[in-house]
Amino acid sequence: MRLVYGLAIAVALCSPAAILAQAPAAQPDGAIAVKDGGIFAKGWMGKIDPQEEKAGQVLNNARLAEKGGTLEVRTGPATTYWNPANKATGNYTVKATFNEPAYMSMMNHPHPYGIVIAGNDLGTAEQSFVYCSAYGDGTFIVRGMGPAPFAVSSRKPEPNAAINKAAGKMAPVKQEIAMTVTADKIECAINGTVVGSYPKTDVVVAGKLKSTDGTYGIRFAHNTEATVTGLTMTKH
Repeated sequence: MRLVYGLAIAVALCSPAAILAQAPAAQPDGAIAVKDGGIFAKGWMGKIDPQEEKAGQVLNNARLAEKGGTLEVRTGPATTYWNPANKATGNYTVKATFNEPAYMSMMNHPHPYGIVIAGNDLGTAEQSFVYCSAYGDGTFIVRGMGPAPFAVSSRKPEPNAAINKAAGKMAPVKQEIAMTVTADKIECAINGTVVGSYPKTDVVVAGKLKSTDGTYGIRFAHNTEATVTGLTMTKH
């Protein structure tokens, strides 16, 4: 009986349920601190996300530089960057091309980057903005900060055939991302195709956007590296 009882205990401890119970819980990937961090683009500013601040991260743990009109970004904590001189009002489109030279070079799953518009009180606890970001796996998200984060698109990244997919880890992938404001809508287009269209009345409300007029810029999730070219605003 003692032998049988001992075997039963051994089998139970080796079962999948027992192994999972003993294994440590999976940890989310935390933001790294990049080397030579800081902002090296004239006139630009930045702010990391509140949860990054709570985790002890600082703005200088990410890096923004500008060379020959190309913005070079490497994070670090998730960061929103803007130049206060870049403002848009009324009906407009802000677009830029994002080139991720080595997909997932700093993590083991895709992280997004994209366009920010409608920035107000940026850099403060009361900041508000909305952004559309693409992933190198062919998905996108539209989110906002007002000052608490809020969803505009689905809470999970959505696939769209227009979004380019990297051939694999460390392969290059490029996206042209644009956000357009009209009299009644906010739209996100990626590589020339509108992937999301949202009523303005759903996002310009208390606790979300203060206005669709405001500063525009760029946003990168944590542990991501890419360049940005052709950041421009066109009035309609």
